[in-house]
Amino acid sequence: MSNNQHSTPSPASTPSAVPSPSTPPSPSALPASSSAEPESDPGPGDGSEPGAVPDSPWYRRAFADLSPLRDHPDYRRVWAGQAVSSIGQQMTAVAVSVQVYDLTGSAFATGLVGIFSLVPLVVFGLYGGAIADTVDRRRLGLIGSAGLAAVSAVLAAQALAGLGLVAVLYAAVAVQAGFFALSSPARSAMIPRLVPSHQLPAANALNTVSMNLGLTVGPMLGGVLIGAYGVQAAYLIDTVAFTATLYAMWRLPAMRPLGDRKGRASVLDGLRFLREQPNLRTSFLADLAAMVFGMPRALFPAIAVTFYGGDAGTVGLLASAPAVGALVGALFSGWVGRVRRQGIAILAAVAAWGLAIAAFGALHNLWLGLLLLAVAGCADTVSMIFRNTMMQVAAPDEMRGRLQGIFIVVVAGGPRLGDFESGTVAALSNPATSVITGGLACVAAVLLLAARRPAFLAYDARHPTP
Repeated sequence: MSNNQHSTPSPASTPSAVPSPSTPPSPSALPASSSAEPESDPGPGDGSEPGAVPDSPWYRRAFADLSPLRDHPDYRRVWAGQAVSSIGQQMTAVAVSVQVYDLTGSAFATGLVGIFSLVPLVVFGLYGGAIADTVDRRRLGLIGSAGLAAVSAVLAAQALAGLGLVAVLYAAVAVQAGFFALSSPARSAMIPRLVPSHQLPAANALNTVSMNLGLTVGPMLGGVLIGAYGVQAAYLIDTVAFTATLYAMWRLPAMRPLGDRKGRASVLDGLRFLREQPNLRTSFLADLAAMVFGMPRALFPAIAVTFYGGDAGTVGLLASAPAVGALVGALFSGWVGRVRRQGIAILAAVAAWGLAIAAFGALHNLWLGLLLLAVAGCADTVSMIFRNTMMQVAAPDEMRGRLQGIFIVVVAGGPRLGDFESGTVAALSNPATSVITGGLACVAAVLLLAARRPAFLAYDARHPTP
């Protein structure tokens, strides 16, 4: 259910004098767990609403809480860098697909682009998380962003030179995915060091805004630019866009992991830690249930024809509707900082996703279907905000990189399993049955998790336990 863009979570996700790399971080840059006990944080239920004036009208409090951007310059720069680079990366994703198809005329060859990015995402996601728990995360973020910019520059150069070699495009996509997966856990693990714990839900909501801006604006802008100036224009703009991320990373203080470290950080240690922490494990399982059972994207071409008598344009509408709903959900996320029972919120959001998908399969009206997919996308945003917050607050700093690496693998692999599940059921029955049963299976999985993990329902943001 996690929003899955090109290379999964976007590059560079993550206020008041700005600490330079050579000076100690300010108190706002310290990890939430060490700067204040959860009970003393201003936040949910103690009469204070972070980021909102207490007597502000309800319609202002409904919008995304901008206090992390307003209060913390480091976070503001990293967030802006993420927004700009996310748009650029989505433009590049469209350009690569267009160029491969122009060179081959084969839908199969175009589909291989996803395969060449998937393997590096899984492999380097796990090891990138382990590395992030060992080295300076700022430096790793810089290396990853510089590598991504270099790959975009190579793509621009090959387009301008007219090489026309599909193998170069496949290799570039694989290297790009590797750089992203290697550094993404470090960038995500930085966030609790940039904002205090009571502002993490708001910060994660804002990260969702920037990610979904990339998912919605990037492909549209890329399509316009490619049509007018060719694929090289998208590649060049993506290369330049990474300067915002590089600048934001450069301005950060050093961010070595906290806590005692004995030897190298192990991927297996991260998996063992997740296995032994029921709340974090349940949050991962809830997301997997949504992606495996309730992700019908592989059926969108068949649904466009059989449900609505549509064409490729209809497929595009179906594919974009969840991202639009996710963006709307993030823009109207001002309430998330007031939620204490984040476990209940996660399961409720995943159940809402499943119900919306099941209804989408049962009701064959295009505009109602788009609305239901948008509702599902909105529910996805809510789930993702609280899952990320739980992972960032409840997990110790020295494990956050590895957990983010595992998260990348879940986000990269879950939708692919969902494609297989939905396609198999549709082949044995029909697309409508596949979508409806998948959505209901997602709801059933949520009910099972709620029954087996009552402690997850009792999870309180004021007393986070992994």
